[in-house]
Amino acid sequence: MANQTVADEIDFSIATVPPTARQRRLAAALIIVLFIGFSVTAPFAATQLARIDSFVPAVEAINFVTDLVTAGLLFGKFPIIGLRAVLVLASGYLFSALTIVPHVLSYPAVLTVSGGLFGSGLQTTPWLYTFWHLGFCVAVLVYASVKDRTHDYMAPSSRPRAVLWSITLVVSLVCALTWIAVAGEKFLPRLVVDNVHFSPLANYLTVATLFTSLIALVVLKLRQKTILDLWLSVAMVATVAEQAVVSLFTASRFSVGFYSSRMFSVVVSTIVLIAVLSDTLKLYARLSRTNKTLQLAHENKLTNVEAAIATIAHEIRQPLTAISAKSSAARRFLARGPADTERVGGILDDIGSASLRINEIIESVSALFRRANPESQTIDVNDLVIESLQVLGKELADCSIAVDTQLTSELPPIMGHKGQLQQVILNMVQNSIDAMRTMTTKPRMLHVRTEPHGRDTIAIYIEDTGPGIEEKTLSSIFDAFITTKTKGVGLGLAISQRIVERHNGKITAMAGANGGARFEITLPINAGSQV
Repeated sequence: MANQTVADEIDFSIATVPPTARQRRLAAALIIVLFIGFSVTAPFAATQLARIDSFVPAVEAINFVTDLVTAGLLFGKFPIIGLRAVLVLASGYLFSALTIVPHVLSYPAVLTVSGGLFGSGLQTTPWLYTFWHLGFCVAVLVYASVKDRTHDYMAPSSRPRAVLWSITLVVSLVCALTWIAVAGEKFLPRLVVDNVHFSPLANYLTVATLFTSLIALVVLKLRQKTILDLWLSVAMVATVAEQAVVSLFTASRFSVGFYSSRMFSVVVSTIVLIAVLSDTLKLYARLSRTNKTLQLAHENKLTNVEAAIATIAHEIRQPLTAISAKSSAARRFLARGPADTERVGGILDDIGSASLRINEIIESVSALFRRANPESQTIDVNDLVIESLQVLGKELADCSIAVDTQLTSELPPIMGHKGQLQQVILNMVQNSIDAMRTMTTKPRMLHVRTEPHGRDTIAIYIEDTGPGIEEKTLSSIFDAFITTKTKGVGLGLAISQRIVERHNGKITAMAGANGGARFEITLPINAGSQV
């Protein structure tokens, strides 16, 4: 589409974002300062001061640089936001910057004693000054008039070409006006009587520029919506003050009004530049933060992939070990002679259960790392605990660990992902087994208890009589890739915490009553989980 609506544009630039209350107060303060400056200057504007030939070139060098940089920044913003009004304003600042060059070069005593840009005459400088200020005010007026049109957004593909054409037209216009002011100087009406005093016509022309700037300011204030509008309004107030001093109170060069008007022109050039530079710095900072965020997101995705792989490897190690042991046992029974089919059948059933367990682990881990939430189901916590203990029953028996279960009957069900919650209990029990596996100084006991926890929560307590958890480790026990095991990967507790929190629950670790480790898992009753 050639045209785009405002809604299609990204609101991140001073040309589209409304000003804040603080910015409005600051702009109002600057306008008050400009008004005070004008009020102080006006009564003494006709007073002649010493002639300083270097003053105008110095001030206009500042104006040239600031206007050119402002134009460049606005031209740079246009391909991004596509607002034609911004292109018009950028062209206005470029016109101002380029017109300053012939104006200052034609000024008396800059190149020669009598002035003379390519042999320019006495009227060249004031006419270029008129073209300069009138052209800029007209550009602001056009900007204010067209900036709110919904069809004012240009298609992205044509924006670079529009910038090129705008620059070409501005350069051509400045060259044409310079040629008129230089080659046609003798045909132009007289604006200065000599190198110092102005003619009455000069005042009339500056009054015309004054009215143009006033109209541009009024239209801009009536349609002021953005930060750019706000600061451009301040610049236009400075323009009005400058033109008012020149047209109403100044009759000659090198007077108070003459010098003060040049200072107002510096404000006109710099105020929008400061605003655009500030906006550019903010955009750069935002871009930097966005890049860091994207980089962190990318790293997090890689971490999630690594964590998922490590978690699957961590969780399926136990059932794979069981399958390997069971298959070896079955092979031995078959090799002894007459096959004990009943016993081998039991072993094969155990192998099948372990295989199903592996599938459940893969599915639950995949669900944990997916954005989409799997369906919840009604879960009996007591059944969940019993099934988990049955899965690890042989390993508990092999390690001579006695299990003490105290399950409160008739607990209300919870909602959640059964495979994930069983994975949590299995992790807790497996950690207890690993902690007590080599212990010889005291009985190996595993206490598992379920009970209501408040009115809307069920608690699962898992406590062992192992060596326990060091106090300095408790604060980081659930951090990923942190483990006290020699062969651990440090993901079991981290994944368990993530699962419980996604079920709107909480898991905590503490020292047990008998010196071991105690884990408390609390889960809400029938609360909608985030699994």
